[in-house]
Amino acid sequence: MMDRNLVRERARAYGPDLTVGTIASHSALDILDGAHAEGFRTLALCQRGRELTYSRYYRVRPGPRGAGPRGCVDDVHILDRFADVLRPETQRALREARVILVPNRALSSYVPLDALEDRLEIPLLGSRALLRLEERSERENYYTLLARAGIPFPEEVKDPRSIDGLVMVKLPHAVKRLERGFFTCASYEEYREKSQKLQDAGVIRPEDLARARIERYILGPVFNFNYFFSPLVPREEGLELLGVDERRESSLDGLVRLPAEQQLSLPPAARIPVYTVVGHGTLTVRESLLEEAFRLGELFVDAARERYPPGVLGPFCLQTCVDPDGHLHVFDVAVRIGGGTNVHMALGHPYGNTLWREPMSSGRRWARELRLALELGRVGELVT
Repeated sequence: MMDRNLVRERARAYGPDLTVGTIASHSALDILDGAHAEGFRTLALCQRGRELTYSRYYRVRPGPRGAGPRGCVDDVHILDRFADVLRPETQRALREARVILVPNRALSSYVPLDALEDRLEIPLLGSRALLRLEERSERENYYTLLARAGIPFPEEVKDPRSIDGLVMVKLPHAVKRLERGFFTCASYEEYREKSQKLQDAGVIRPEDLARARIERYILGPVFNFNYFFSPLVPREEGLELLGVDERRESSLDGLVRLPAEQQLSLPPAARIPVYTVVGHGTLTVRESLLEEAFRLGELFVDAARERYPPGVLGPFCLQTCVDPDGHLHVFDVAVRIGGGTNVHMALGHPYGNTLWREPMSSGRRWARELRLALELGRVGELVT
């Protein structure tokens, strides 16, 4: 793991006139918009061929007729591949520009985790060690941390022959490796039938199926709780709930919009939904659920701090299902800014706004924390 003292000293040496950078994908616009709102210079690290969103459409430029500036991207650095952020000359240029990187899922997906932990010498805003928890194939992952924390999560079915009710089979897509090849089934026979159809269609691979996680399906709505934890305040004041989002998944959402008769008219392979996340929507929850959401957030923060010090720094997301009895079950975790926070950029999160009495998105909350740390001379507490 990268020496934390080294990145701390680098971050302190930057001084207050630093640049907030991020990999230009996933939740980059929320990160850059929030940083720009808090007065930081911003940098989008783009991959060649997919840079126009950031280099043209959201690039900072003067507004019409003397109005304030438009956009949130001050600078763009184009890479042949996102993983080229590891190249010595790229890292040298980022350090010279006094860049602090905000990790999103794109960073930990496109840059090998071993290299991200050991070779990326740029200060990361947040916990570098916790990014590996998202990989379900790791021996220690978010399930082991949830168990340590005493947080409810779906029961694992270790042998597909033991399937005796509706389950979700979790594995990566065969071609689009960052996407999901998930499917549901309710018996071993259905498991074999669906998995074979998906293999024949090129959606999943046999070797991934052998390592898949199978867990009992919890019937209920999905709420992704976007939290923030601050190490700069007393522990009892550190946890904030900023907002809640839900996923839009293709082809699942297209299928559920069809009447049953039209679903049955589709080719057999098309009737098995694909769980590729293509967007998000914003939600609130009934207030009687908020205390339980805060309780789970506190448990997670305490367990992460004990097992992986310094633990959670900044934003994290617990993705939950609410069962018919109103209990929350966590089925996925992001220990960095969540994928759905773009639904709240500029306008802020409903709960974050209520707490801060102004528009407060996840991106802006992270930038506000960085600004406060610079004022207090404590920026080293936020970077790893």
